Order: sequence, then C-alpha cells, then structure tokens
Amino acid sequence: MSTETSLVKKEEVASSFVQGIKDCVPTLLGYTSIGFAFGVVGVSSNLSVAEIALLSALVYAGAAQFIICSMLVTNSPISAIILTTFIVNLRHFLLSASLAPYFSKYSLLKGLGIGLFITDESFGVASNKIIKSGQLYDRWMYGLNLTAYICWVISCVTGALCGNWISHPEQYGLDNALIAMFAALLVLQLDSVAPSKLTHYLRLVLYMVIAMLVLSLFISTHLAVILATIIVATIGVVTDK
Repeated sequence: MSTETSLVKKEEVASSFVQGIKDCVPTLLGYTSIGFAFGVVGVSSNLSVAEIALLSALVYAGAAQFIICSMLVTNSPISAIILTTFIVNLRHFLLSASLAPYFSKYSLLKGLGIGLFITDESFGVASNKIIKSGQLYDRWMYGLNLTAYICWVISCVTGALCGNWISHPEQYGLDNALIAMFAALLVLQLDSVAPSKLTHYLRLVLYMVIAMLVLSLFISTHLAVILATIIVATIGVVTDK
C-alpha cells in the first residue's frame, strides 16, 4: 500500500461519523451527570417529565436550563426568563463564529445543522481536533454533536424519572462534574499545543480569570463571564501569531 493511499485512509477515518462518536465519549460523563442533576432539579421545580424532556431537547443548554428552573420557582415573568436565557447563551455565537471558518466549504444548511448543536463541551473537543489536525469535517461533527445531544436528553429524562428518590444531587458530587470535564478538556488542549504558544495560552487563561473577577464586582456573574470571554477572545485573536 502506497504512503499516499495510507494517508487518504487515515484522513477518511479521522473525518468519519463513527470517529466523531468515539471522540465524544470522554465528555459523556459530564453530560450524563449534569443532565441527571438537571432532571432532579427540574422535578423539584414542579416540572413534569415531559416538560423536562422538551426543555432539554429544545433549549439544550445546561446553564440556561438550571436558570430557567430557578426563575420558574420564583414566578419570574416569561419575558425575563427569555431575556436571561438569551444573554446566558450568547456565548454560543462566539463558539459558532470560531468554528465557522472550518465549515465554509459546506452548504449553509449543513453549517446551520452543525451550529445548532454546538455546546461548550463539543467546542472543546473540536478545538482539540483543530490543534491536532488543523481541520474539521462535517461528518465528524455530526457524530460528535448527535452523540452529545442524545446523551443529554436521555440523562435529563432519567434524572427526572429518578427525581423523587434523589433530592440532593450535590451530595454525590454531580454539581462538580461539569467543572472536572472542562478541566480535562483544557489539559488535553494544552498538552497538544506547541511549546512556543503554551505561554501565550496560559497568559490568556490568567487574563480570563482576572477579567471575570473584576467584572463580577460590577455586574452579574453570567454577564461577567460573557463579557470576559469576548474581551479575552479578542485579545487572543489580535495577539496570536
């Protein structure tokens, strides 16, 4: 087998739908635990199993779903819930915009299909893929996104069904699973970064922490995270060499 043929086959494997599923597996523990916890919280917020399933399938954003539940409990107006959800999920515009150049060769419909299912976790996995291979593939993203989506909805529904028996998910550490997963994704990315850029990326992480802490003194935490992300992402783009 020639070297060229071998490289073509390796690229086909790396870009396949099945490989996208495999690359999603390390993040499934985070989806499962947080989704399960949301199901429990949803039941305690007087949502039915069907409502939790619809919320998970249509909103598909962990932080926003928890916020929606807390606002429902306090009888917040629908307009306030919609506005808050929009603000919290604004970061998805940044995530999609960051990945968009790698899918410019595909049709608008495919781009929308990929962008609608991007989450913080799938963005982390995709970023790691970019660092390693320098490109992304539509089939690979479908495998990654659909696996995560299905796992999330099933986990939320399972949590809802078990909500009557588990009233305090934090006792089992489920509230820290998302943090642990993001820490693991960060380590994987930094491990793949060239030494010449490692210092630059670590500096950006420090800028992010400082910006978020300073902004949180004046505005809500959710807005502080969004603004800090925009500011530091802009700095990263301008200073990246």
